[in-house]
Amino acid sequence: MNENDGNPYDPSKASTHGTANPDAIGSDTVVPSHYLYPFILVTSLFALWGFANDITNPLVKAFKDIFQITNEQSTWVQMAFYGGYASMAIPAALVLRKLSYKWGIVIGLLLYAIGALLFIPASLYMQFNMFLVALYILTFGLAFLETAANPYILSLGPAETATRRLNLAQAFNPIGSLTGMVVAATLILPNLTTEDFRKNEIEKHPEYETMLPAERDGILNNSLKSFSENSVAEFEQMQMTDLATVRTPYVVIAVVVLAVLVLFLVSKMPNTGDENDKIQMGALLAKLLNARYIGGVLAQAFDVGAQIMCWTFVIHYGVTLCGLSAASAQQHNIIAMVLFLSGRFICTYLMRFINPGLLLGILSLAGAVLIYFVITLQNMTGLYCLLAASGCMSLMFPTIYGIALDGLTPEDAKLGSAGLIFAIVGGAWMPKWQGALIDAKGVSWIEGLVAPLQNVISPDGEPTATSFVLPLICFLMVSIYGFVFSSGSRSSAKS
Repeated sequence: MNENDGNPYDPSKASTHGTANPDAIGSDTVVPSHYLYPFILVTSLFALWGFANDITNPLVKAFKDIFQITNEQSTWVQMAFYGGYASMAIPAALVLRKLSYKWGIVIGLLLYAIGALLFIPASLYMQFNMFLVALYILTFGLAFLETAANPYILSLGPAETATRRLNLAQAFNPIGSLTGMVVAATLILPNLTTEDFRKNEIEKHPEYETMLPAERDGILNNSLKSFSENSVAEFEQMQMTDLATVRTPYVVIAVVVLAVLVLFLVSKMPNTGDENDKIQMGALLAKLLNARYIGGVLAQAFDVGAQIMCWTFVIHYGVTLCGLSAASAQQHNIIAMVLFLSGRFICTYLMRFINPGLLLGILSLAGAVLIYFVITLQNMTGLYCLLAASGCMSLMFPTIYGIALDGLTPEDAKLGSAGLIFAIVGGAWMPKWQGALIDAKGVSWIEGLVAPLQNVISPDGEPTATSFVLPLICFLMVSIYGFVFSSGSRSSAKS
């Protein structure tokens, strides 16, 4: 299989490491001109999986009300979504070894569309578990896309600018995320009948307005639960209506994904890997069994865990501690994504002057400080700190990725990438633990880990706020990785 037949992109311009020949272009070039079209096409994928990530986060709160389940049970949405990444990351990398980046992307897009279309039977049968299966399959596709697209972007130019190039491509991921958040805030959450039920209850009971947000939210949850038990037929009709509302955006995105799949099929894409470079597992493992790579996998797990916890439970924080509606809280989440998007472009520029690892360490530490105020303030100012933390998270994923894979050839990076994509499992487990802390059920060893820190920071704090101790720990761990590996990278900033 040779994708370069009739290809305008000359593979002779690529070195054995899959980067552009420094004799042909300057080493400071982020995207060489002969790779511009494939760079743009592959970068579009970052927006597609960003959309899936952030239209899914609000489903945790939505499904909690629609199916009348606990906070911990509702986080199975994230378990299924990010568990799909963990299940498919290594198989996807092995498939990429046999095929090319292009065909790995095609497979990913097909699985993405299938998973999104499975929302149709899930909504018709009104089965929470069927939605979990749909999300699980959908993220099989996202695992293929990320395992292929991230190292592909790294290979489309000089090694010296690889991290900057990936940060530039990743800057378009928040555009998809922002779109997903807007769709959730304007088309899903405000149109849920469960949300209308809450509004009607407040109108019937003006005294609720004088209560603390957490107390009022508890009463409204109990009222909805009683309604579901005492008016079964009416509540089932509410479920049917709400699940149809949830289904529609997924059907639309499935059509978009299939259109992008066709575009990839008809496009000529450069093969920047060396097909004759047979992998030597022993040699590759020797390259990966080091603190830089293993630390990168762990840092990536903490990074994704922090992101998903902050973006999932911002709605709970806004509703419980600030008295906002779910739709209004999600609109505040859009502000967080704007900051995240802006941060990506700003950090890509700053990396011209500041070492990526050092910048990672500084911003991660700043994020930990902001989360400290989220825990202690427990009001609108705390909510604004939570939103601001997204700006600190903006550079984490691509920068950790670039640092961890530094020095690997594109072919080795295909398998090295799998570990970093597998690390996305942090987004599966950590929200579940946070949900358990909010429910005051907890996981014994998690409680043992965070309780001392909770007692120091906010001993009498409300559970939703104090549960953010988990993201705080994540920020600190990422900061340590950034500072430790702030030197010695080929993709370090140049003065």
